[in-house]
Amino acid sequence: MNKSKDTINWALVGAGGISNKFLEGLRATDGNPSAIVSRSMEKAKDFALKNNIEKYFDNYEQMLDDPSIDVVYIGTPHPTHKDLTISALKAKKAVLCEKPSAINAAELKEMVKAARENNSFFMEAMWTRFLPPLLTVRKWLSLGLLGEVKMVQANFGYNAQYDPKSRIFDPHQGGGALLDAGIYPLSLISMVFGGIKPADIKSQLYIGESGTDEKAAVILSYGDDRIAYAAAANRTELANEAWIYGTKGKIYIPNFICARTAKLYINGKDDEQFQGEFISNGYNYQAIEVMNCLREGKIESSVMTWDESIVLMETMDAIRAQWNFRYPAEI
Repeated sequence: MNKSKDTINWALVGAGGISNKFLEGLRATDGNPSAIVSRSMEKAKDFALKNNIEKYFDNYEQMLDDPSIDVVYIGTPHPTHKDLTISALKAKKAVLCEKPSAINAAELKEMVKAARENNSFFMEAMWTRFLPPLLTVRKWLSLGLLGEVKMVQANFGYNAQYDPKSRIFDPHQGGGALLDAGIYPLSLISMVFGGIKPADIKSQLYIGESGTDEKAAVILSYGDDRIAYAAAANRTELANEAWIYGTKGKIYIPNFICARTAKLYINGKDDEQFQGEFISNGYNYQAIEVMNCLREGKIESSVMTWDESIVLMETMDAIRAQWNFRYPAEI
């Protein structure tokens, strides 16, 4: 991409619900949703007409051949991410790929390798990482306001209507609570502890009737006396909140999955609360990060690095290994 280019053109891959959410956020930035790609021309055209998008394709390679496209947003099911990402990177397109960016760490390492070899931007779409309250939490932590962080607790769970054909429950589409929901609390914990690999992992899960995990609980050790707890579910509504505990105080993030606020409690002092501006639906902030990186000539975000995405994927691989759970795409 020409770094001096004023308008950055995006192509959205997949016409499902997540692409609609991302498009809403993208509209709140200076990025241009230029194209939509779907396996069905009818779906692609319908999405384009409804959302005033100029170009629509049912052929991925044809879209990649379009020199006007700068960034590809991939919002398709997890097992498709690797091939779509690598093809885009080889075509010298920047890529923002929905979380989890792959089915396992081996796939993700191939994707990162392609980004390096083609000098093309790549980032996992961990949109919560870029929300204003989370930026403030990182600032509080970097200033040492909590002292030494000793414990983190984070949960994310929702109660989805059971449908064995849906992406959420279908193992062939990478379904299950861990990859879909668990990655959020695990990402928050990783952020707090600096993106390092946990020293030890203990976990428990419940496998539902479709053969995918519907509930999971994980305890992670980060050495010394630093531990974390994460819970995830796709058929059970959880509190969806996070707590960070340090030697000098604690931080509370209500509804951290789409945080609008964060509260800092320092021992013996008045508490502090972030209640700043929140624009659109929150998906805009990750899009802004991508475009800022492109304009600065970067191929990797310093906020959601390749190494940290790999550590997260390796952590989830280790959790699934304890359950002896593999996806059909891995067998």
